[in-house]
Amino acid sequence: MTALRIPGVTALLLLAAAPAHGQALPSGGVEIATDESRRGISWSQGRIAPSADVSVTLAGFDLSGRAADTRGSVRHGGAKAVADIELGHSVRTGGWDFRGHATGHFFVDARGRMDYWELGGSGAYTLGPVQARAGLVYAPDQDAIGGDNLYVYADARAGIPATPFSVSARIGRSTGDSGGDPRAARLRPTGSYTDWQIGVERRLMGLTLGIDYVGTDIDDRAGTSPFADARHAGDRLIGRARLSF
Repeated sequence: MTALRIPGVTALLLLAAAPAHGQALPSGGVEIATDESRRGISWSQGRIAPSADVSVTLAGFDLSGRAADTRGSVRHGGAKAVADIELGHSVRTGGWDFRGHATGHFFVDARGRMDYWELGGSGAYTLGPVQARAGLVYAPDQDAIGGDNLYVYADARAGIPATPFSVSARIGRSTGDSGGDPRAARLRPTGSYTDWQIGVERRLMGLTLGIDYVGTDIDDRAGTSPFADARHAGDRLIGRARLSF
């Protein structure tokens, strides 16, 4: 991300944080995790990553911003941080919740043009303490990611009755076309792959403590692209602590 573009991201974050007439109050939090993991692959080279986020919802629309430390990630051209800006719209009917969104990913101090955007949609159903969801996220063909990328996933979350604990699980599949561009390894280190996650959380007032087991079927010896960072795409445990406000 160039210096000229950082104020634009800051402005969006401030817009989300500043309630206007008739808006719901914003929510957000700060978090520290032992890894910034997305779709089973590390965006912080397997190192501790702090983050902060803010969001506001009004009439079914939500605007959110999140910034996370990427620790000079090889995957993202040496970027020091990433800012994610998302605009979404939800429709709820019965126990169903349908949501569409557009997301931009902006990288700070990266070598070359690393920013890219995605479109996504999901459907979730809630029954008692259990919510199940399925969805997809598609990044159209962009130079920054060496082609296009499709992520299809299903996940579930359930609160354990009479306890402050909840459990979650997810499975996803990343595919796409690259035409041999090495930048495709940013989102698919060695080509199409499957990822999974199993986690448990404990909430106490505004504090959430969690631990996740994440994994992929990526061969950490097969990455040849300088963006692959495949050695940080294997099975591992991730601890996290979040303070919400």
